[in-house]
Amino acid sequence: MPKTVIIGSNHAGIAAANTLLDSYKDQEVVMIDRSKHLSYLGCGTALWVGHHIDGYEDLFYTSPADFIAKGATIHMETLVERVDYRNRKVYCQNVVTGESFIESYDHLILATGSKPIVPNLPGSDLPGIHLMKSFEESLVVDELLASERVKNVAVVGAGYIGVEMAEAIQRRGKQVLLFDIQDRVLPTYHDEVFSAEMAEALSSNGVALHLGEAVKEYQGQTNASSFVEYLDTLEASDRLQPFINEMKETFQKVGGQVSKIVTDKGAYDVDLVINAIGFRPNSDLGKEYLEVAENGAYEVDRYQKTSSPRVSAVGDCATIYSNALNASTYIALASNAVRTGIVAAHNIAGTVLEGPGVQGSNGISIFGRHMVSTGLSLEIAKAHGFDAKATDFEDLQKPAFMSENDKVRIRLVYDGATRRLLGAQMSSTADISMGIHMFSLAIAKQVTIDELKLLDIFFLPHFNQPYNYITMAALGAE
Repeated sequence: MPKTVIIGSNHAGIAAANTLLDSYKDQEVVMIDRSKHLSYLGCGTALWVGHHIDGYEDLFYTSPADFIAKGATIHMETLVERVDYRNRKVYCQNVVTGESFIESYDHLILATGSKPIVPNLPGSDLPGIHLMKSFEESLVVDELLASERVKNVAVVGAGYIGVEMAEAIQRRGKQVLLFDIQDRVLPTYHDEVFSAEMAEALSSNGVALHLGEAVKEYQGQTNASSFVEYLDTLEASDRLQPFINEMKETFQKVGGQVSKIVTDKGAYDVDLVINAIGFRPNSDLGKEYLEVAENGAYEVDRYQKTSSPRVSAVGDCATIYSNALNASTYIALASNAVRTGIVAAHNIAGTVLEGPGVQGSNGISIFGRHMVSTGLSLEIAKAHGFDAKATDFEDLQKPAFMSENDKVRIRLVYDGATRRLLGAQMSSTADISMGIHMFSLAIAKQVTIDELKLLDIFFLPHFNQPYNYITMAALGAE
């Protein structure tokens, strides 16, 4: 049987493995991951840290046992030291036993994901600064937030993860300071008018916004006995204890824990820092052999093939085709990871399947403010050279005589030259999330703004208005 080795077993790797094992009977699959577990839904971290849900257990949607039952070989807690691409061999070491071994392959899938951006700032090695990338580190932060000694928490980065963590920490009764070098929140997916609505939701719920403010330094204090004694009180599970030990060792090494964050505008006392600046592709295993994009992501074609014919790359470590740009780009989303894993697996197994491309559809819900978008914002579209224009509309979701009602804001972004829809954004305290799927499909199918103007949209007072906000926004286009 042809043998496929998958390095990395989160969303993209799992989707590829499931496709090979469930859809084909003649595939040998080997999965390698450096973690103790797989399938952690990192997007749920803020939910359980913020006590929206009872615990983290259901954030794992599969297990190594599930894949073993399907016939896969699983190597957990295993570090891939290097890949010999010419001779098709993967050199591995079990991080627990120290055992080294080699896995040969007919096909290789790189599903190594992304890694957090760590700022090279004075004091960035102090204990108490966390990246929230791994499940184990989330456990540490959850335990730290349970302590009364943690009162002020700085979150650095006002993208999706930073904003979600700011809400979660505020719900734990802590004072939250949210920093970003840019002058608004969520700049990647939303234009300023939508960012302002999210900023209002945050500030009105007690999050202190420090936007347009650059972090320059972290400072620490040296009350060693207090900090180490506190760490000893944490309920350290087998998963958590190595991180607690590492924090103790780091404390002794650097002589303190984080106690202050210094920016270009001031200095602030903090007891804990969450670094949510962003992520970059984790392409260390192949960047010297395979072609990579400017940001380091593996360059792949529409079939997820890299520059080496027997090597595929999926998920956050690879580029992806954007139907809004009509070009290859980089969009790190779990939904994209799943789709690319499926596409790669089918092609490896002999079913030719071209990836349909993506729109980067996304959503966020903070303190009851729901925002969704797909495609390009007006700002991003202009930055890519489009003659981009926007049409906006704001109205009640339902007729005014309906007692349960919410305002909805919508923006449609389109190319003034071709009239093609480039993006859509919506915001409301109502759940308007399903509407963005229609716009995602419209972008994928290259629909024009004019085709949306008289789109057949039903009317019923329970759901919407006869002059629907989608129709009205489209009709408002130049």
